[in-house]
Amino acid sequence: MQKITTFLMFDGKAEEAMNFYISLFEDSKILSINRYGPNEAGAEGTVMKAKFLLGEQEFMCTDSNVKHEFTFTPAMSFFINCKTEEEINKLFKNLSHGGQVLMPLNNYPFSEKFAWISDKYGVSWQLNLDKNP
Repeated sequence: MQKITTFLMFDGKAEEAMNFYISLFEDSKILSINRYGPNEAGAEGTVMKAKFLLGEQEFMCTDSNVKHEFTFTPAMSFFINCKTEEEINKLFKNLSHGGQVLMPLNNYPFSEKFAWISDKYGVSWQLNLDKNP
């Protein structure tokens, strides 16, 4: 079967976002970075294509060399089942800083502790305290 990988497109902030994300999740790292060189389509030194791991999940990203009218949308989000109160609180604090809280960290009928946020790069995250890991 083919491998399916999430691909995130940034406007000049791909490397910054990658480094931010890997700082928040255990066992995360940058796997590779290919950068635009002189006289290539993108700004020299920006990310042409990069791969990184967040836990066991592989992602790819780029700094788009084309300006688009679209960006990320909360209609697609990353759902994180947190194992501890400490983990969900830390992720909420860091991912919501400079972003937008769509649903505050709170108790809901479907979850004892849940939040939905859009981070400072526009990427949407749902954080859930998983009492039954």
